Amino acid sequence: MSVRVAIVDDDPAYRGALADLLALEDAFELRGIFDDARGALAEARSAAAVPWDLVLMDMEMPVIDGITATAELKTLHPSLLVVMLTAFEESDRIVRAIVAGADGYLVKRSGGHEVIDEIRAVIAGGSPLTPSVARSVLSSIRSGLPSIRDVNASARLGLSDRESDVLRALVEAKSYKQIAYDLHISVDTVRSHIRKVYRKLQVHSAPEAVARAIRERIV
Repeated sequence: MSVRVAIVDDDPAYRGALADLLALEDAFELRGIFDDARGALAEARSAAAVPWDLVLMDMEMPVIDGITATAELKTLHPSLLVVMLTAFEESDRIVRAIVAGADGYLVKRSGGHEVIDEIRAVIAGGSPLTPSVARSVLSSIRSGLPSIRDVNASARLGLSDRESDVLRALVEAKSYKQIAYDLHISVDTVRSHIRKVYRKLQVHSAPEAVARAIRERIV
């Protein structure tokens, strides 16, 4: 089955480019395109079931910004996946988007192949951050925190050595492909380890896992 996607972005050129990009992929079906969050929220409120599988959400929009819209969408339909689109890598807003429930983040200058790869990663259960966004988030989280690792944290949480390696790689903002290459395992195995890490850390996304890892000095 194709993945039902909605685009919410107030930039007509970028909105059109995303629509054209998705049209080239048989795996995706564009089921909604909105020039602001109000239309998307109205449709989501009136829908008895989840109207889309994934929403590409502009972070910076007038009237209702993407963070506010994401929080409401997640309240209405918790299983809905939301990937934030941002032109400005401001760590405070990215962290607020994490709290709102965003499942992934893309910088608008990302190339077409990168956009598709990141969307697929989210659908597969990951929560990717482009390296530049990850660095911005990590900088914000690390501010004022001690850097000494708690050597007992991994054992306390029940993380295996390989799961700790994968978590450390997430903190270093490595892609799934890079983690797989470095650890000599498949990308599917990386995803399996990440799902186990999420469960043991009681988180639902890579940003949340990274935040907890740094806050509690797990890696």
